[in-house]
Order: sequence, then C-alpha cells, then structure tokens
Amino acid sequence: MSQPRPSRLAIVGGGPAGLFAAERARAAGLEVDLFDAKGSVGRKFLIAGKGGLNLTHSEPRPDFDARYGTQATTVTRWLDRFDAQALRAWSSARGVPTFVGSSGRVFPEDLKAAPLLRGWVRQLREDGVRFHMQHRWCGWNAQGALRFETPDGLQVHAADATLLALGGGSWPQLGSDGRWQPLLIERGVDVAPLVPANCGFDIGWSAHLAERHAGAPLKPVVLHWTDADGAARSLQGECVLTATGIEGSAIYAISGALRDAIARHGSALLELDLAPGRDLERLTGELSRPRGRRSIGEHLRRASGLDAAKSALLFEVLARDAFDDPARVAAAIKRLPLRLIAPRPIEEAISSAGGVRLDALDDGLMLDALPGVFVAGEMLDWEAPTGGYLLTACYASAAVAVDGVLSWLRREASAA
Repeated sequence: MSQPRPSRLAIVGGGPAGLFAAERARAAGLEVDLFDAKGSVGRKFLIAGKGGLNLTHSEPRPDFDARYGTQATTVTRWLDRFDAQALRAWSSARGVPTFVGSSGRVFPEDLKAAPLLRGWVRQLREDGVRFHMQHRWCGWNAQGALRFETPDGLQVHAADATLLALGGGSWPQLGSDGRWQPLLIERGVDVAPLVPANCGFDIGWSAHLAERHAGAPLKPVVLHWTDADGAARSLQGECVLTATGIEGSAIYAISGALRDAIARHGSALLELDLAPGRDLERLTGELSRPRGRRSIGEHLRRASGLDAAKSALLFEVLARDAFDDPARVAAAIKRLPLRLIAPRPIEEAISSAGGVRLDALDDGLMLDALPGVFVAGEMLDWEAPTGGYLLTACYASAAVAVDGVLSWLRREASAA
C-alpha cells in the first residue's frame, strides 16, 4: 500500500517567526514551502543585529512575562512553550553560544546576526524547506489557493495549512510593510490598526535647540509620567535629544504608555529629573550662590552639574527671568515638563503594535474566520520593549502556531 503524502504547510514571511515555524514544521514531518516578498530572508533580523544581535534577556520569569503589558497573560502561555532559556539552547545547538551582557541582555558570543542566519537558512534548505523569494502574497483565489505576485507574473500555491508571519509595519523597506492588513480585513479578520512601538516622540523644539543639540545624550535622567490608571510612574535611564523631540532606550521602554496617552488626550506630559543624584534642597542652595560674572549656563554647570544639552532644555522650558529665581530653576531641574505631541512615524519605529487581535484566534493561533490559517510573530496585536523580549515572543508564537497547525491537521485527517 502506498504511504499517504505528508501534509503541506505554506509559510508566508521569512523573518524569525517564519523561519522558526519552518524549522519546527519540517521536523514534525510536514512539507514546507516558505514565501517572502524580498530577494532574501531575515533582512530585519540582520539589520537589528548590526550593533550586536540581542537575542533575548536573562530576566527571570515571571518578571520577564510582565514586560508584555496588557497581553502578558497570553504571551506567558507562548513562553511556556518556548522561553528565553529555550532560545539560548536553540542558538547554542546551532554552534552559536550566547552570553549575558551587563544590562542582562543576551547576545551571541561574536555579537553577529549574519553567521547565525546563514547557518540557519542553510540547514533549513538541507532539511527540505523550499524557499520562494520575490513572492509577494496577495490573498487567495476562488479555490482557496494562495496568490503571489512574482517577477514571472501571478502564481498560485495550494497547501493543506497556511501560516502567516508577515511582520508589523516598522522598517517597511525590509519587508514588514503591513500590506497584509486589507487582505485579512476583507475576509472578516479583526485587525487593530498598526501603530509605532519602541519609538521616539515629537515635542517641537526651537530652531536653536534642534540645530545645536540634536543627537546629544541625556544621561542619567529619571522619567516621570502618569499611566492609564492614573498612577504615578518613574524610570531612570538614558535618552537622546533629536531634531524634533526625544528618543532612546528609556523612552522606548515607556513608548506604549506615552503613545496611548497621546491618542487619548492629544498630548502626553513627561517630566524629567535632570539631576537624579541631587535633591531639591541641595540644588536650591547651590543655585542660590552668587553667579558673579559667570554666564547662566556656566553657573548651572557648576551649581548643578548640568551639561550643555540639559541646560538647553531648561532654556527651552523656562522664561529668561525665571533664572533669577533659584528655587524655580531647581524645581524645573528636578521636574522639567515636556509636552509630547506625537509619536514618530511607524516607518522609523523599532517595532509596531496593533495587528491581528488575539481574540480573533484560537489557542493554537488559528484564525477563527479562516480555518487552516495561522498567524505568528509581530503580525499579532502585542508589543514588547527592546531588550530581546520582542524576538523571544516571535519565536514562542511560532512554536505555538506550528503546534496548532499539527493539531488542526490531525483533526482534519480524523474527520476525513
């Protein structure tokens, strides 16, 4: 008797989620075809690793899980399937051991993304994954086959199951351009609009500050803001002045809260403590000393330790005559109010939020509206701060989705 043919899985998207899904599906015995609109896979993975590939983070669970904010409960279930330790073991098994940096972030020992990606793709090809480059997905035909725009014209591909891993909307030049949204919406899938995450914000500086101090670091500073529940929050870290506003690691860490506040109220208030190591009383006393013939900027530097960029921020917020009042200047140094008016465009963001709403899928990440179609990675409506959290959850969601594919195929076979 002839053996039944293996089930065929089509994966659309060649980022980490798509590649990891291909690996797990092939190991489970599925025939796998992977499609990508670009000429090669893993482009965002490579760019993200140019300064050192941050694979994951060493923070222990459940603190790790809490980084996923409002979607932490769902992402925790993914991480129960494949977590940070599993990702480190996976990398090591491919000949790329990892280490924990001083910030707790986890990197390959050589810090590079390219060797890991090259070896990974080579192994997938050797294992039988079929790669189809320059295939832009454009929906389904009347028979339910996938349609692709290619250099050779429209092509169709039939599969027993489909896994979509097309990314969000950030860095569209690398492939994650969000053009999949209307294709799913017209099929009845509930999709939240894509918005920037891990992004900078516009404030609207004067020409003087923009020209003289764009690119200047602000470190250390303490950020103060109010969360959606009205609770006062604070975070110490570093950020950077830009020509239009502010960005950097500390800003990225709270960008979701700031972005959502702007959406609700039209702007968001962020207060900076420019001198975390000095209390208000000490600052007031030091600023009250006679300035003599020194400039205001020099007086600020000597009395409070502020550098030129931090002093420029004070001049941006305070009127000139305010500098005659040491108490007022000290209060501004400890709580400098900045009004954020807009997040930077999604094209500039490190990642995006929004996407396929999680309640539009079952526990195996199959779309309720489209049986046999699964979704993984940044296409889904969740977000995470920088530090390896985003990449870890992309891998984890792929693991969950492939398990969902296998379960669904078994059910379909049993029902046939």
